[in-house]
Amino acid sequence: MDNKTLSIVSYITIFGWLISFFSGKDKADGLLRYHLKQSLGLVISTFILYAVLNVLFLITELGFLVGLFGLLPWVLAIIGIINAANEVEKPLPLIGKMFENKFSFIG
Repeated sequence: MDNKTLSIVSYITIFGWLISFFSGKDKADGLLRYHLKQSLGLVISTFILYAVLNVLFLITELGFLVGLFGLLPWVLAIIGIINAANEVEKPLPLIGKMFENKFSFIG
């Protein structure tokens, strides 16, 4: 797979990220490295968000509202896929700036 395709695949769950990371680590360009960082940040943020939402769901009666926030990672993943498909290095809304300079093991 080329780097553009790997960039897109990296946003499809943690398994997509692992496939992209290990398939492209030897031939990674700036685009792939950027989207690997963004998508890993999204995965980490998703785990944290879902943990918080589960606690809120248990202690509040606002299940529907809490459930709506659960859609946020899917929306961010779609935005990331669109950016990767257009070969744009644009940070994800809300969380992208936090992860631009993190994860030095990616490159």
